[in-house]
Amino acid sequence: MLQSQSFILKIFRGHPGKQYWEEFELPRFPSANVISALMEIQKKPINRKGEVVEPIVWEQGCLEEVCGSCSMLINGKPRQACTALIEKIISETGNNVITLAPFSKFPLVRDLMIDRSSMFENLKKIHAWIDVDGAYDRGPGPKISQQQQEAMYAMSRCMTCGCCLEACPQINENSQFLGPQIVSQVRLFNMNPIGRMQKASRLQPMMGPGGISECGNAQNCEKVCPKNVPLFDSLAAIGRDTSLQGLKNFFSFPERE
Repeated sequence: MLQSQSFILKIFRGHPGKQYWEEFELPRFPSANVISALMEIQKKPINRKGEVVEPIVWEQGCLEEVCGSCSMLINGKPRQACTALIEKIISETGNNVITLAPFSKFPLVRDLMIDRSSMFENLKKIHAWIDVDGAYDRGPGPKISQQQQEAMYAMSRCMTCGCCLEACPQINENSQFLGPQIVSQVRLFNMNPIGRMQKASRLQPMMGPGGISECGNAQNCEKVCPKNVPLFDSLAAIGRDTSLQGLKNFFSFPERE
């Protein structure tokens, strides 16, 4: 039996320049998650004061922790709302008040919705795709060892949700750091036998402003990653790769006339 028949969502909502806390009381049921709770508010947007208010704005997509769009701060922790079960949160905290807030490291759109465009623009900077030179059949691709496949798969789980950037203290207005997610994607595409041909060009952004040297090694990123991407390993690997690339760049300068 549930000890209390209701719980409270305390939501930090509003638009840029005007944000405020608002509370909503909802009935408890075992299978509810944060998304389903927000949907209940959307059907009947009445706060705890009994006032009819505008429905909460948030973003969602797959509802199975694949798209990364429902990122938000739940009780102060960056995570995905679709896999945040109400009963589990209450059981862990011993409190029936759950706070929701938008990420603070991204531009606010409204309420719980943020703009993650910068993450996708950063993927363009590091050439986060594999080039092809035609649509015709060239036979089987190069073989990849089982060990390397497993390492690549672990990094391919990244869904650009932004949790690692939200938890990273180096992501702030005084830093140009691109973030651990981008570093891991550089490693992923450089491990691909075909993608390796653009390895040097992918490493260049990691050697300039916002690159690997701006990582403060706080190690918050991997702790909050919902897909358990090995971000620590990627940061270390790209640190080594950029050092080697720097030496190659130094010794490959063309001779002066």
